[in-house]
Amino acid sequence: MELIYSGKVRDIYDAGDDRLAMVTSDRMSAFDVVMNEEIPDKGRVLTAASAYWFDHLASISGGTIGAHLISCDLADVPGGDDHPEWAGRVMLTRRAEMLPVEAIVRGYVSGSAWREYSTAGTIHHMAAPEGLVESAQLPQPMYTPSTKAAVGDHDENISVEAAADILGADLAQRVEAAALAIFAAGSAAAAKRGLIVADTKFEFGLIDGQLVLCDEVLTPDSSRVWPADGYAPGGPQPAFDKEPLRAWLSEQPWDKTPPPPTLPPDVIAETADRYRQAYARLTGLSLDDWPGAVT
Repeated sequence: MELIYSGKVRDIYDAGDDRLAMVTSDRMSAFDVVMNEEIPDKGRVLTAASAYWFDHLASISGGTIGAHLISCDLADVPGGDDHPEWAGRVMLTRRAEMLPVEAIVRGYVSGSAWREYSTAGTIHHMAAPEGLVESAQLPQPMYTPSTKAAVGDHDENISVEAAADILGADLAQRVEAAALAIFAAGSAAAAKRGLIVADTKFEFGLIDGQLVLCDEVLTPDSSRVWPADGYAPGGPQPAFDKEPLRAWLSEQPWDKTPPPPTLPPDVIAETADRYRQAYARLTGLSLDDWPGAVT
């Protein structure tokens, strides 16, 4: 297959018949820089988690939201037999016309939303409730879109109105409604497992005019997930994500441009463990049962 795109984490191949093969690597990016070292099992976690949520969430809103995923079985991928290393990391998908806006939904004020709120009192340049502390729950989930930057650039947080200017009013409303509906369903499912989905990013595309959910869903790369039993607003929360790695990098004399520092083994191991825990806690499944396990 022809390699048509290689990103920070995923490589995308033309699988023919308007299909793509998306291969998720163990590459790790932080502060928009790809690390020299890989995080073991990261690609399997992202693929397995996305497959689980595509299956559970893409039929929200009466089936009006489809999904681009066809199969995660290597046997279904053209030429898959030649790439046994793709087992557990490949998604065969329908090719979609990807929308140039990322659909972020926030149930809590954290990350870039908190940084903006703490200085300007707004979230994505939009009005927000007064008196919030870091990690506080919003009165209701908030749709906060962003631009989709080119490789090497940073995404830009934008308002709902700005997203409508990019997508057109009708499509923007469909995306907002879909993102909020999927977030609500995913948050409810996570809550049953003792987890809080603080915020997450969805990507949508169009296939024959139908809005479809694409890329990844509720993974440690796309979501901020907290254990509910330790939730305490007023500061950062422990999360099942790359935070150990980001925290270590923040302590280094590094200007956040390539080349990155060499990651120590304990940071790699702790980050890998966070990703594995995220999959197990969110889905109730064992990563050992997902293809590609090292025996």
